Amino acid sequence: MAKAYQVRQVIRAIEKLESTVSDRFTYRITWSAEDGEHVGLCAEFPSLSWLAPAPEDALAGIRSLVSDSVSDMRTSGEPIPEPFGDRSYSGKFMVRVPPEVHRSLAIRAAEQGVSMNRLVSARLAQEG
Repeated sequence: MAKAYQVRQVIRAIEKLESTVSDRFTYRITWSAEDGEHVGLCAEFPSLSWLAPAPEDALAGIRSLVSDSVSDMRTSGEPIPEPFGDRSYSGKFMVRVPPEVHRSLAIRAAEQGVSMNRLVSARLAQEG
């Protein structure tokens, strides 16, 4: 009896851990005119989606699908993606643009009296 109880405790702990990991992923709900339903998406699992008539159902569906996928990945020894919210970001990334765009940005930055970095950062923040 004691062993069965311990096994149930371990299973519950694993299920709780899996749902905790799944809760930290980045979810988005959007409308699909093509399907006539809401689509649940997870940024860390771009190949997964869930269609549902109500946004709440799309979110519940994609969260359940991700949780099942994490469980399967853990069972098969596959690496589980790190949630975007848990990752560290330096605040730097490099972008290559055509020389004409570079020139235009340099001129605009000079005209506004700011660095190109500040100009581009502000524009990106607006686009969000």
